[in-house]
Amino acid sequence: MSQQQLPKKVNDINWLTIKEYILQQISGLTDESLQVKQFSAGYSNLTYFISIGDWQAVLRRPPFGPIPPKAHDMKRECEILEKINRVFPLAPKPFFYCEDPSVMDRHFYVMEKKEGVVLDDSLPKEFENRADTGVLVSNAVIDTLVKLHSIDYEAAGLNDFGYPDGYLSRQVHGWIKRFHIAKTNDILWVESLEKWLIDNIPPSPAPTIVHNDFKLNNMMFSATNPSEVIGVFDWELSTIGDPLTDLGATLAYWTEPGEEETGFTSVTTKPGFVSRKELLEMYAKKSGQDVSHIDYYLTFAFYKIAVILQQIYYRWKIGETTDIRFSKLDVGIKNLLEQAAKAQRKEILK
Repeated sequence: MSQQQLPKKVNDINWLTIKEYILQQISGLTDESLQVKQFSAGYSNLTYFISIGDWQAVLRRPPFGPIPPKAHDMKRECEILEKINRVFPLAPKPFFYCEDPSVMDRHFYVMEKKEGVVLDDSLPKEFENRADTGVLVSNAVIDTLVKLHSIDYEAAGLNDFGYPDGYLSRQVHGWIKRFHIAKTNDILWVESLEKWLIDNIPPSPAPTIVHNDFKLNNMMFSATNPSEVIGVFDWELSTIGDPLTDLGATLAYWTEPGEEETGFTSVTTKPGFVSRKELLEMYAKKSGQDVSHIDYYLTFAFYKIAVILQQIYYRWKIGETTDIRFSKLDVGIKNLLEQAAKAQRKEILK
């Protein structure tokens, strides 16, 4: 194992112990060295590419340091993948789950590795040389979301996967509560935005599987074909609920050129990608869903993303984490809340 490949904090993990545990769980592996490389670290769970000889996999674990209760539930994510992979193979197949503290300080699971590219803030050269890349990727994102929402979750044995009745209301009240628990700065007009969210909850369509963090960089594409999706990741928050919350999140993360800093990067600002409005129209046409209340869902999506960053910023503010990246999240939080206010005024999808 090459230690220079690993960030300093990864040395908190005893990879020799991890290797021995893998050999106990996966039959037929050779006793070669364990190779480890961390994927680009976001603000949430940690993901590592691991290999032993020709065998390759991905390990997922919670971040280092204190974490909120019930957050970063790797067991639930692994169980979700076991069920969803059967009906939606873009979700990676899990190999095993472990919560033994003698193996790792945090619970983790290991799943199959998908082969392809993730589109974060740049395009691979093969994609850059194609004039139709943006349109192909945009359509593939919506096709995948529509396919997920069209799955018969009851036939898939996912009846106990969530509680769809009252889902949107619980989401709205829950995220407002989280924001106030983690609040560090007063933004006076936010309370009126929250009141509007509570007072204007629309009726939900028929429930579906909801990914709950469906965005472009949680997807993997073929390295040679921008219209082919290879995988969809980060199922930790998935449940049964209102599909338009997924659509709202996808639109919120779909950054357009000229927008203010939000703490997130997106390749969708590059030429060739469709606008949020065009993305919405694609979904409406392909899914047949009534999207007349989408401004509400987009408002809530911007607000929810702001709360997610606020929780991280709060941890940095009180010294629970020292990651320097988190010190400037207050700028992104303010801009996301302003985006929410614009969506409330129906100024985003004009």
